[in-house]
Amino acid sequence: MLAYMMQIPLSKPEILDSLSTAILATDMDLKICYMNQAAEEMLGKSFHRIANRPITSLISSPQLELHIVQTLRTRQSHVNRGGKLSLPGKEQTINVDCVISTIIEKEEVRAVLFEITQVDRQLRIARETRLINTQTTNQTVLRGIAHEIKNPLGGLRGAAQLLEIEFAELADNAVKEYTSIIISEADRLTKLVDTMLGSNQPPHKVPVNIHEVLEHARQISEATLPDTISLHTDYDPSIPEITGDRDQLVQVVLNIINNAINSLENEGRIILRTRVLRNFTIRQDNYPLVLMAQIIDNGRGIPRELQDSIFYPMITGRADGTGLGLSIAQSLINQHNGLIEFESEPGHTVFSIIIPISTQPSH
Repeated sequence: MLAYMMQIPLSKPEILDSLSTAILATDMDLKICYMNQAAEEMLGKSFHRIANRPITSLISSPQLELHIVQTLRTRQSHVNRGGKLSLPGKEQTINVDCVISTIIEKEEVRAVLFEITQVDRQLRIARETRLINTQTTNQTVLRGIAHEIKNPLGGLRGAAQLLEIEFAELADNAVKEYTSIIISEADRLTKLVDTMLGSNQPPHKVPVNIHEVLEHARQISEATLPDTISLHTDYDPSIPEITGDRDQLVQVVLNIINNAINSLENEGRIILRTRVLRNFTIRQDNYPLVLMAQIIDNGRGIPRELQDSIFYPMITGRADGTGLGLSIAQSLINQHNGLIEFESEPGHTVFSIIIPISTQPSH
């Protein structure tokens, strides 16, 4: 087999161009002197457009230069993980892993070779898996806590009712005041626990137009918005109907819009946007088409220390918040085989509701 392969009439550039991994080579000054076709596709530029540019102008990473120095010193390959690759002419960066090695001729380093793999999809799938696993764990823990809380609460409420009946005939029934407090507080805590668990009813799924859902939520929200907050739409009218529970979807959108309004602090802009994504993976299943409905605001953003736990119940950045809205929203979208993602920095927060359009994943 090896002897047969050695007879294949391909030059080295043709072999490199057949690879799906982006390959770049630089001279000793780290200026680009070769790119294969995968690298040109990744960058969206031909080799002739960026020849002789420093590799560090494309890949920005605090560890990149250190790894290059180590590669040149040891002549051994080094991996730079999680680097940011800038796309020329676009305000966009992608996450890449970069293997750095040397090309040696006559015991001297002649060039530096960079093998670049885009890892955005892997990072997104890992992030989504964490979100889904977190939500599942939350629900399991909450059901256990609810069971342990509601049982004694029922006993306390029943005992208070018995005391109330026992002392009902007293002329000066001061006990009733105390038993009423116990009963009302027991009811309040039971309601809070039920709210944390979310709805026990499975979604009633029917064909739903996502734009009708968004417009209904927009009209409700605009009724109480101050003039200093504007709400805009950017819809893709070609999106087909999805299968879902309309009321639950309205609740999810309203929860996220309300969070955006609170983030704006009475001044700013909210955008409702819809798009279609193709070949999108959710829970390890690949769907040919998914809906992405986004709620975007230019408010203060989510504090970095809360971002890893924002979908946990009782987590909130507001003094008067319950911290239940996003947890419940994520749970409802999970029941639609979807999920909610977000990215946030001061002045730009995006919550993305992602739901399969095709209910059957492709294999």
